Amino acid sequence: MSESKPKADLLRYLQAARDALMWKLDGLSEYDVRRPLTPTGTNLLGLVKHVASMELGYFGETFGRPSGEPLPWLADDAEPNADMWAAADESREQIVGLYHRAWKHSDTTIETLTLDAIGRVPWWPEERSEVTLHQILVHMVAETHRHAGHADIVRELVDGTVGMREGNDNMPEGDRSWWENHRLRLEGVAREFGHG
Repeated sequence: MSESKPKADLLRYLQAARDALMWKLDGLSEYDVRRPLTPTGTNLLGLVKHVASMELGYFGETFGRPSGEPLPWLADDAEPNADMWAAADESREQIVGLYHRAWKHSDTTIETLTLDAIGRVPWWPEERSEVTLHQILVHMVAETHRHAGHADIVRELVDGTVGMREGNDNMPEGDRSWWENHRLRLEGVAREFGHG
């Protein structure tokens, strides 16, 4: 086994989450990437917009490396939750482009700084705002995978597509009938406990 390189390992996990999140948009219409499918409005393009914004902040401002990207949805006077959906004047191409530029900016920060480089997260409480690049990498790996998980569920609600990543769905074999029966079985077990 080769020697582990912590920064490279963390970046590999971050990139896997980025790729998984982007894959969930593949093949969908403009309507479907914007559809709010939970009571709080969770939608695929909004998840991408949010994670792109977070990368630019955590790997930019935190380490004194602002990207220069305008993020009006994060301004003090912005509508609450504006970073979680695509407005009518924001195209898929704009948001996906923003995310790709965020990757490039983030990756430059990661490559340039050491894992013990100190930064300051201006929107965190003062007592814990001082961080290292290592902490922020771990934070963004967790944040991006969390939102990629949201995207898994939203995509399944859109058209039934499931999977971990392109070429590896990481799901048991089963046709539509098998999955319907599986779900009914789980519903039956849940109902037994609901009447207990």
